[in-house]
Amino acid sequence: MIQIIAGEKGKGKTKHLLDKVNEAIKSATGNIVYLDKSQKHMYELSNKVRLINVSDYMITNCDEFLGFLCGIISQDHDLEEMYLDSFLTIAKLDDSDLCRVLEKLDSISAQFHVDFVLSVSKNESDLPDCAKGKIIVSL
Repeated sequence: MIQIIAGEKGKGKTKHLLDKVNEAIKSATGNIVYLDKSQKHMYELSNKVRLINVSDYMITNCDEFLGFLCGIISQDHDLEEMYLDSFLTIAKLDDSDLCRVLEKLDSISAQFHVDFVLSVSKNESDLPDCAKGKIIVSL
């Protein structure tokens, strides 16, 4: 399952994402990973959540990013949820690739039973139709 928190930059998406991950860890039976473009939110996350700074890994395009996600999933069979802050930035996505990547994430989610929660810096109205049904918060 993929859920999207959408809104322009500076609208509070990260706060919603942090609240959601910190609430989820209380009832999680598996592991939770939080991917971000920096270590900035390290102290706002529960210490039970694994924070990964994606910018440390020299990812240059969305296909490399998808491979990176699969690598994380392959190393943790107890992985339950992944939270991806600044999704468009960390995934090196442009608008033309968004539907393809969401479709691939849906497949990964179904096959490995990992849920994804994405923070996307776009208004709901600017997102393609493939993403609109996945929006849980629009700011």
